[in-house]
Amino acid sequence: MPSTGASTSPAALADVRGRAYATLLGSALGDALGATVEFCTQSEIRAQYGVLRKIVGGGWLKLKPGEVTDDTQMSLCVARSLAAVGWSPADIAERFATWFKSWPVDVGNTCRRGIARYINHGTLTGPFNEGDAGNGAAMRVAPVALATLADSRLLERWAVEQGHITHNHPLSDAACVLVGRLIHMGCTGQPRERLRREVDDVIVQFPTFRISPYRGLSTAYVVDTMQTVLHHFLSTNSFEECLVATVNQGGDADTTGAIAGAIAGAYYGLEQVPRHWVAKLAPALVREIQDLSGHLFERSPLGHRQPVVM
Repeated sequence: MPSTGASTSPAALADVRGRAYATLLGSALGDALGATVEFCTQSEIRAQYGVLRKIVGGGWLKLKPGEVTDDTQMSLCVARSLAAVGWSPADIAERFATWFKSWPVDVGNTCRRGIARYINHGTLTGPFNEGDAGNGAAMRVAPVALATLADSRLLERWAVEQGHITHNHPLSDAACVLVGRLIHMGCTGQPRERLRREVDDVIVQFPTFRISPYRGLSTAYVVDTMQTVLHHFLSTNSFEECLVATVNQGGDADTTGAIAGAIAGAYYGLEQVPRHWVAKLAPALVREIQDLSGHLFERSPLGHRQPVVM
């Protein structure tokens, strides 16, 4: 069985649990920070904010400071399902449908199409679609990564299956798996060089993801999203610096922020998450994220201390 090589001592497991919390918390913070400048250009951001460093709300959705969008809301659907019933794409899809019917503030077009297909036809995956190479599946894969800690094969299967509820495209699949693997490595204390090798290995298989030279695009196309996230994660040296650099790229900034926040949260850990950012989130959301991250860690092969092969 593929293994992260993580120690299972009580102290090591406590560290992983804290990093799991930082993963989901970081994703929500990246969403809340980036939503302010979603669809903005870099020049527009500079003109209005200089450098956006605070969670201030607003943006095209006119959000309250700390309010989150579909990135966090769909991730919570996945996390709640995993914590409540274990692995069930049908339960995840049903939670997506219930959320969709609640008139959320924002829903991506590909997610909208996939959820509508499930509601109308009950199918958990659609056929391959060239238009499915968006970032809406990768943005919600973090809970799957936490629930599969220490089992990379299980991660790969679950990451793709949750993605196919709305996105059926090889580039989306590859992004989901890569984000999950980087979270695994971050949560288990792997060095940056190991994460970089993982990125390089994926680029060999999918050259379109190459990040050098960085093209500076930050659209909802999953290639642009991943290039932005990976470039800024690998070229910065703190959680806050990573997220600030990522969202100030503009474009689909709530999603790039959410994905970067999950990876950076896993890698840097809870101690690097700015308290003043966390204070902007709704206390009930922070409590739920903490509870869910704990449940997912405990359900994971690593949390059980005896990794299993599925």
